[in-house]
Amino acid sequence: QVQLVESGGGLVQAGGSLRLSCAASGGTVSRRGMGWFRQAPGKERQFVAQINWRDGSTHYADSVKGRFTISRDNGKNTVYLQMNSLKPEDTAVYYCAATKNFAAEYTYWGQGTQVTVSS
Repeated sequence: QVQLVESGGGLVQAGGSLRLSCAASGGTVSRRGMGWFRQAPGKERQFVAQINWRDGSTHYADSVKGRFTISRDNGKNTVYLQMNSLKPEDTAVYYCAATKNFAAEYTYWGQGTQVTVSS
């Protein structure tokens, strides 16, 4: 059973930066698709970014493209989300997700970390 633990959230002013971490146990991130999602109050959870297990290619939501960067450290079995130029509309609970080995569908989810961006 894969367990994911997010950290790095907090309160930041607009224009600032945060780096979220997602530490995985019980499975290897290099064999899985890894993604970040977010959910703002009263809204549905939305996709933010993902990194492909096969070649490390990345994909981003249009709303964060050019500001957020997803990366993976296989040695630490950890995935990161570097968030720059933060906006108040980025305020949400951010969740890390993982697929099963070599799969496409997200199966495992972390508990989330709160990111609040003040204007």
